[in-house]
Amino acid sequence: MDRFTTLTAIAAPLPLANVDTDKIIPARFLKTIKRTGLGVHLFDTLRYDESGAERPDFVLNQEPYRRAQILIAFENFGCGSSREHAPWALLDFGIRCVIAPDFADIFHNNCFKNGILPIRLPREVCEALMADARMGGNARLTVDLQRQVVVRPNGEEIRFEIDPFRRHLLLEGLDDIGQTLQHAPAIDGYEARQRSERAWVPAIGGV
Repeated sequence: MDRFTTLTAIAAPLPLANVDTDKIIPARFLKTIKRTGLGVHLFDTLRYDESGAERPDFVLNQEPYRRAQILIAFENFGCGSSREHAPWALLDFGIRCVIAPDFADIFHNNCFKNGILPIRLPREVCEALMADARMGGNARLTVDLQRQVVVRPNGEEIRFEIDPFRRHLLLEGLDDIGQTLQHAPAIDGYEARQRSERAWVPAIGGV
């Protein structure tokens, strides 16, 4: 998993509340277990019409937001089913940070496991950041996880709170597997002792 330290990027305004995971990535695209290739289907029903053509009024179909790495939305983002494909689709599109007043719990947890930073900020702050984002590609936002601030184009710094352990995992680029591998020497030592002290126990796959 890629580290998240400081991100300066285009932010896309999505002034919608209760955006559920089926809206983020429709169920018909959940057949894959790969984390790649889902970005093209992100917000599929919002981005495309029935013929598959782009809807020109949807923000991610417009310049410069096709290259957005930050998404700003309203309350209860990521509600609905617990599909991990939702953060996969966001990440595959290029989104590394979602800012909203609040998030559905499971989606919030899945973001951290996939290297996406979900930031909770009050509604009025999200509205101000959306106004910044509508200024276009020259009005980029900076998200500094080390200092826990969002920096507006005018230089104003907005502090956000985050669980210290989750902050550490993002800064170090550690998902669940990465956390486990940090303890590889201890795990190897334990297995070696077990083989020595309990040699009578058959190895996995043994007879």
